[in-house]
Amino acid sequence: MTDPFTTTFDAMDRLVGQLASGARATAASASGGMPLDLFRAGDHYVLTMDLPGVDPGTIDVSVEDRTLTIRAERSPRTDPDVQWLARERPSGTYARQLTVGRGLALDKISASYEDGVLSLTIPVAEEARPRRIEVAHRAGSGAATQITAEAEPRASEG
Repeated sequence: MTDPFTTTFDAMDRLVGQLASGARATAASASGGMPLDLFRAGDHYVLTMDLPGVDPGTIDVSVEDRTLTIRAERSPRTDPDVQWLARERPSGTYARQLTVGRGLALDKISASYEDGVLSLTIPVAEEARPRRIEVAHRAGSGAATQITAEAEPRASEG
């Protein structure tokens, strides 16, 4: 199975690299202030995204076709008795869209938000999982014997 995220993330990394000119702060702002990690663990992918200071009630995760959209809002502090000395933490609505490949069970995504980190678990679709295939083999005497073959995991999976 082709990794459903690799192509999209490789292209995104190249684009961010071009726009950011190698500056880490610029790369973070280019991704909308929503840095993420993505890894595969067995039969599912895990996407974690930093969203500190976001009101959990504003987090919206949706899927349409093969586009995963994540939105969240960080409200500005509006205390009139405060005199700001520095105000570097951005506020507003953040959104990030990822195009995912085939082979994922998008209807079974689960999400949780804890300690400022949004975690999505995205299962690999049943039809995309490795499976054993029984191979029928006729011996020289004409009697059928069964040979069991198992697909080997790709080097990047194991």
